[in-house]
Amino acid sequence: MSADLLRVDGLVKHFPIRGGVLNRVVGQVQAVSGVSFSIPRGAVMGLVGESGSGKTTVGRLILRLEEATAGRVAFDGTDVFALGRTDLRRFRKRAQIVFQDPYASLNPRERVRTMLGHALALHGIGSRADRVDRAVALLEQVGLSAEYLDRYPHEFSGGQRQRLVIARALAVAPEFLVADEPVSALDVSIQAQVINLLADLKDRLGLTMLFIAHDLAVVEHVCDHVAVMYLGRLMEVAPAPALYNQPRHPYTQALLSAVPVPQPRRRRTRIALTGDVPSPINPPSGCVFRTRCPRAEAVCAEKVPELAPVGPGHASACHFTA
Repeated sequence: MSADLLRVDGLVKHFPIRGGVLNRVVGQVQAVSGVSFSIPRGAVMGLVGESGSGKTTVGRLILRLEEATAGRVAFDGTDVFALGRTDLRRFRKRAQIVFQDPYASLNPRERVRTMLGHALALHGIGSRADRVDRAVALLEQVGLSAEYLDRYPHEFSGGQRQRLVIARALAVAPEFLVADEPVSALDVSIQAQVINLLADLKDRLGLTMLFIAHDLAVVEHVCDHVAVMYLGRLMEVAPAPALYNQPRHPYTQALLSAVPVPQPRRRRTRIALTGDVPSPINPPSGCVFRTRCPRAEAVCAEKVPELAPVGPGHASACHFTA
């Protein structure tokens, strides 16, 4: 049995841009360009980057909520992109997703018991009576009580709705969970509760997770490994302690310099990035980060840097850190 539950190799996704009278393809949005990483069983991989970096698209491609342009995703040794309809449903039982907006991902016309019951019925789990007991157990698992079974989504707070979304994802007892910015839509006071819940569930249920976020401070507390994305490409991949203690890529260093330090007397040198993120329709040649990088030289415009080892389990895509 492989130590890695998930392997992503050379993942590419281009979205066509159509225009003109004949609605022809006139361009492409290069959302994901050659992304590769693996997640060991029982581990949490953080996927971090600014808005528009392609991290959510990666999560959707892994679960085949979007079809990839190229690349391969292997789940427990099986090629996900080669699965037929029946096998894909079996895969979906093993791999679930928690979406960013808990209100948009819940049906406002369904009570909680119906919502959780649908997930169980779809995969043929238990009888009708068993499903009610299972729904109660799921609510308790995420810190809610049985009295919420007959309530609608609008009757819950944002944090409670996200707990419901997590309960629905856990209904089919998955092995792998994609958490797509699960706390970004919540108040700061509630974020820690949901993060602690996910960390507890990971330990209790042995879940393997891809935790997508734009906040490096959030990722630090829940992830074993971290991958940093910029404009569709991976800039750095490392075990969490190595990335936070010794970031090697200029982009990672800039992101970490912006994280607030909860100690008034401790100062962190801020690395300010100039300019805006380039368009994924026409990304820069060579290194996509070069237009904002303080270290950029001529070679950065000519050659795409490979993700090369810079330490144990640590890789950086920069011409000057390998």
